[in-house]
Amino acid sequence: MVIVMAADATPDDIDSIVDLVGAAGGEAFVSRGVSRTIIGLVGDVDQLGTLNLRGKGGVADVVRISVPYKLVSRENHPDRSTVTVRGVPIGPDTMTLIAGPCAVETPDQTLQAALMAKAAGSALLRGGAYKPRTSPYAFQGLGEAGLKILADVREETGLPIVTEVVDAHDVELVASYADMLQVGTRNMQNFALLQAVGSSGRPVLLKRGMNATIEEWLMAAEYIAQRGNLDIVLCERGIRTFETATRNTLDISAVPVAQRLSHLPVIVDPSHSGGKRELVLPLSRAAIAVGADGVIVDVHPHPETALCDGPQALVDGDVRELATLARQLPPLVGRTLTPVPEAAPVR
Repeated sequence: MVIVMAADATPDDIDSIVDLVGAAGGEAFVSRGVSRTIIGLVGDVDQLGTLNLRGKGGVADVVRISVPYKLVSRENHPDRSTVTVRGVPIGPDTMTLIAGPCAVETPDQTLQAALMAKAAGSALLRGGAYKPRTSPYAFQGLGEAGLKILADVREETGLPIVTEVVDAHDVELVASYADMLQVGTRNMQNFALLQAVGSSGRPVLLKRGMNATIEEWLMAAEYIAQRGNLDIVLCERGIRTFETATRNTLDISAVPVAQRLSHLPVIVDPSHSGGKRELVLPLSRAAIAVGADGVIVDVHPHPETALCDGPQALVDGDVRELATLARQLPPLVGRTLTPVPEAAPVR
């Protein structure tokens, strides 16, 4: 069961509902979105149904949800949502390009990659300061030093930062630098991390687990939403199948399926799904054509020396082609390309 609060509901109205549900033996989880507040209820539905919640102050509606992912469901929120990252929208009216280096290596490399991203039409800068790797001997990222580099590059380019957090204990630190927190495929079901980013006050980019069903992906998003954060963007990044010709198998059907089941924006990562530079642009075209709300790609000024995922990073010629398709394709599916920020955000 979900309670939708009216736009003019007061904090006292919300507290009153939470107290009432608690007194009836249930639990109430408050999630505050851009335009409204939703309270998810856990407990005996029949008992909670006797509370006459529709008649309480500040309540707009009470909805019984049949799916287990109540807060992120289209049953709860029929209209698709737009998530705003420091003024940059990701949602059904736009196609948002996110680009940058897979890993932050040096200040110069990160700045060059950010300028490449901006030239392609990217409105957000991706870059990893913490890198969970399959091999313990692979480059693991620069940590806070990498976050500082990203912050400096943001000030120079104006591009808000999307960066991964891999440990619940690091969420506060990463959130102090980043504009959007990314939860990677290996951590999609790290429930302590999901709860921590849900309480961080930052928008969250949630990548689908490489072995996860769409319902498991949406349930992971529900963990974040339950902590009061509805600013979640889902990212399809390829799943593990028997196929070895690509790094992962891009489940392009997951985009419309997730958009039908959830009100959250859905973007695609063609870099980590294809795993090869020559596949990134074709998969980007497919993502835009199928209705993805955004695309996130790797770019690198010198991919042959990259410390992480060089073979899938776009170079100058690819970036120019990416810029062309990012301008030309979105209008064909009724969208506009999200504008590139002109000035550095004020922090």
